[in-house]
Amino acid sequence: MELLKLCFILLVVMGITVTKLAAEEDNIVSDFHFLRGTSRFLAQSPRATMTCDKYPRVCVAKGSPGPDCCYKQCVNVMSDKLNCGKCGYKCKYSETCCQGKCVNPSVDGRNCGRCNNRCKNGGSCAYGLCSYG
Repeated sequence: MELLKLCFILLVVMGITVTKLAAEEDNIVSDFHFLRGTSRFLAQSPRATMTCDKYPRVCVAKGSPGPDCCYKQCVNVMSDKLNCGKCGYKCKYSETCCQGKCVNPSVDGRNCGRCNNRCKNGGSCAYGLCSYG
């Protein structure tokens, strides 16, 4: 019985302490509202986005996805599935873009499994593997 009383008193004291600390924390946060200020320095002059339609040399820069500009984005039309060979030409789901042409790497003997992977000695390509089965 003595242990039960002690646990009950401990729980009551902890509950009061937690409630008191939470109330003090709210006061601390509300005291510093004046530090937020009203300055809009960073938001008032956003940097203009450099798109390739206005700045074509952006696509030639180091780290660019590709040298060609399609719909305001730098792409490589020789390997991009959404712009294969020319802007806007999409390859089918099972195809990939190899050297500007849509090919099916599952069955294409010159691009078996990946671009420029030619099967040796006229071997066939099946499931992206040369001479499968």
